[in-house]
Formats: sequence, structure tokens, C-alpha cells
Amino acid sequence: MIPIVHHPSYVTEAPARSTYRWGKNGAIRDLLRAEGARVTWHEPEPMPRRWLEATHDPDYVAEVLEARVPPAKTRRIGFPVTTAVAERAAAVPGGTWLAALLALEHGFAANTAGGSHHALHDTGAGYCVFNDLAVAATRLVEEGRVDRLLIVDVDVHQGDGTAALTAGRPEIATYSIHADKNFPARKARSTLDVPLADGVGDEEYLATLATTLVPLIDDLRPQLILYQAGVDPLAVDRLGRLGLTEDGLIRRERLVAALAAARGIPLACTVGGGYGDDVMAIARRHVDAILTLGDALLA
Repeated sequence: MIPIVHHPSYVTEAPARSTYRWGKNGAIRDLLRAEGARVTWHEPEPMPRRWLEATHDPDYVAEVLEARVPPAKTRRIGFPVTTAVAERAAAVPGGTWLAALLALEHGFAANTAGGSHHALHDTGAGYCVFNDLAVAATRLVEEGRVDRLLIVDVDVHQGDGTAALTAGRPEIATYSIHADKNFPARKARSTLDVPLADGVGDEEYLATLATTLVPLIDDLRPQLILYQAGVDPLAVDRLGRLGLTEDGLIRRERLVAALAAARGIPLACTVGGGYGDDVMAIARRHVDAILTLGDALLA
């Protein structure tokens, strides 16, 4: 069975003036529920405040948790931080943390939200409030759960916040393969960045992923991979600039799973980006990614 982490607060009403598709996480939940006994459900605790503050500026943490984020930061995030959004923002890093613990125990687990890789030290950005990847990774290292951890980010957008927030921690490495000309305009420096030209399709993408990620994994020998499995490299994605097909996305998950399985590295997956008007189609892609990874790593 595939361990799935979900919190009720992941599914909330859209705040006013939001262009983010808030129904996606509920659709992911419902599609996974339809899998029945194929999955097991786990509910996380919200990430304790002190661990949010270990990564983010305490004043910004307070602004979020008290739902008083100033207008400039609200614009960067892309939606207002209401009380419900604040509860969700604290729960998501807790979910990624729990998924990591379950992955260390079972070999794989998935959070039905997360991958908020644009959130920075003192502000959110790009639909990201708290950076669950950086928060969870920091806690894993600080509590001695792992000595070496790799964050693999295959979202179409560079994981700038994750790279910036973990840059001073040698135990945490970051990998980002992304569309070079896409958001954010100003990139951070990951341990390894792999920028791609617009329109790159399945074969070139998968070959590049393999030739760049394999040496990094073998050099670092991480004890855990946190995997930001954004599905926005798809050609039809509203915010993507790459040219992957649905089959290409599935092949990507099989490749990453095979690399982890062959080396005995547990992997915890977060949702990441996926954008467009058809929420159910986007949710289906995320669920297919989770199930593909789970089937490969828990076989």
C-alpha cells in the first residue's frame, strides 16, 4: 500500500482575488480515495512554529500565522493569506515532514500538497507561502533523521526559494531542472541547475535528466530524496514552457523511481505545480505521478 499524507486544511475555499486553482488538492484527495485499499492515509500535525522559524524570518512567520501579511507580500504570493490559508500554510510543511518520515520507514510516501519552492526567507512568492521542502529538510537534518538529503525539483519553474533557504547547509543539496526563460526571472543557485530551452520534449528532457541527476546522486549518496514532482513541464500547461507529453511525465517518474530504488534511497514526493482550467485533468496527472512512483518504489 502507498502511504499518502493529507490534511483537511489542504482543501479550503479560494480567497478573494486569487488566480490559483484551489480545488486541485481536493480533486487529488478524491482520486486517491477512489484507489481504495491501494493507499493508506496519514494526517499530519501542523509544523511547529519553531521549525517554521528555523527556515523563515520569525516576523514573516507571525504575519502568516496571524493572517496579517502586508499588501506587498500578498502581491508576491498571489493571493491573500486568510485564516484558512494560514492554517493550510502551517499544515503543508507538516505533511512533507510526515511524508519524509514515512518514506524513511517504507521507502516511499507522498504528500497531497506541498512543493512550495518559491517561498523565501521573509516572504512568500509564486503561490507559495512557506517553503515546505526547506522547512522539512532543515528539521530532518537538525533532528538527526538523516545526515545527507537531496531535494530533486522537476517543476517547470526553478526552485529558487528552496535553493536560497538551504544554501548554507552542506547536508542539504538541491537539484532543479526547469525552463530557463520561465518564472522566476531572477534565479537562485541550486547545487545543480539544469536550465532548458523552451519547447524541449520527452526524449531530450529525459536524456538530460538522466545524464545530470545520476552523477549528482552517486556523488552525494543521499539518505533521502525529497521530490518536487510538478507536472507543469507538460506542453499544454498554462504556466509551462516545455513540451512534455503525458507519457513523458510518466516516464520521468519511472526514471526517478528507478534511480532511487537501485540505490536504496527512500523518496518522499510533494505535488508541485500544474496549471490550467481543467482541475480534474491536472489532479489526475498529480495522482498518476504518485501512483507511478509508489508502484515502482514499493514493489
